[in-house]
Amino acid sequence: MTKLLNLLCIALISIALNACNNQPQSNTPAATKDASDKPPAASPAPSAQSKTVATPTGEMALIPAGSFTMGDDSAESADEKPAHMVSVAAFYMDTREVTQKQYEDMVKQNPSKYKGPERPVEQVDWYHAALYCNARSRKEGLKPCYDHKTLACDFSADGYRLPTEAEWEYACRAGSTTKYSFGDDANMLKNFAWYKANSNKASHPVGQKSPNAFGLYDMHGNVAEWCQDVYGDSYYQQKAGDNPKGPTSGDKRALRGGGWSANDDACRSTARNSENARFADACFGSDAYGFRCVKKAMQ
Repeated sequence: MTKLLNLLCIALISIALNACNNQPQSNTPAATKDASDKPPAASPAPSAQSKTVATPTGEMALIPAGSFTMGDDSAESADEKPAHMVSVAAFYMDTREVTQKQYEDMVKQNPSKYKGPERPVEQVDWYHAALYCNARSRKEGLKPCYDHKTLACDFSADGYRLPTEAEWEYACRAGSTTKYSFGDDANMLKNFAWYKANSNKASHPVGQKSPNAFGLYDMHGNVAEWCQDVYGDSYYQQKAGDNPKGPTSGDKRALRGGGWSANDDACRSTARNSENARFADACFGSDAYGFRCVKKAMQ
């Protein structure tokens, strides 16, 4: 009897050992090894790095530093060629175009044709847009960017200024490489812009359409926006790549973003326009010209 019990115990122990050996092996060491062998994760998309901040005079988005291809070799207009690589430093940009209320609160005037406190201010020439930037800087105790006599821009100042063309296009693209910040389909433009097809021949209150990936509204349409740069139709041929600031002289300043009277092609991210810095007596189209401000991101 004792011998039988011993044999039975040995059999049970053998069965138990076999069961343990056949259990699925822990995958922890393998998973650790696989994880170490994987390439590092891709850098966050530009949109994931952007954030909004409140200032005493408006809301701004932090546009992270980066590089992009500026211009479009497939465009019909020669002034968008050649496409070339550009790098920009980080900066803050107004999430919305400057409204009539904001402009009037600052300078006690409202030159706009299509009145409405939340509509973008328009019929503002480049000269008065720069003066607004200085007034806004002084109100917040910042150093104005523009010389009060010559309006030469001090890019090292911590105050407000107009965006360079490179900053504007980089912010408009928001990481995209397509015709518009949302893709190539012009049929989708109505979701992001007030333009010729849906504006009913007037501007509209800012921020009503969908924003781009940086949280910027109306970068396509509503009003064309003044840029800091002197306009040069052949400037891209210089392929200036590091924080380009445009030609050093010229009578016209760059405008970007199309406007309520523009067709879909003129609202593309790369489309360029220009106008005299000071309006002539009759400036057709000025009721579709506005602006938004930027300021440097302090390190």
